[in-house]
Amino acid sequence: MPTATIRDEARRPVEQLPDDATWDDVLDQVSVRQSVEAGLDDCRAGRLVPVAEVRRRLGLPS
Repeated sequence: MPTATIRDEARRPVEQLPDDATWDDVLDQVSVRQSVEAGLDDCRAGRLVPVAEVRRRLGLPS
């Protein structure tokens, strides 16, 4: 199966938007996808912080 291009991947969520979608809706879809991809890249590269450490840094109870 051929690998989808960025254009193909961007087209899918845009095509699922309602007919009355705005440009902001399109940008939101792209932004969410970009954030998820960045998070997955960080995960694959081992750039993670355990939840307990995040809670400690934010002064939240464990």
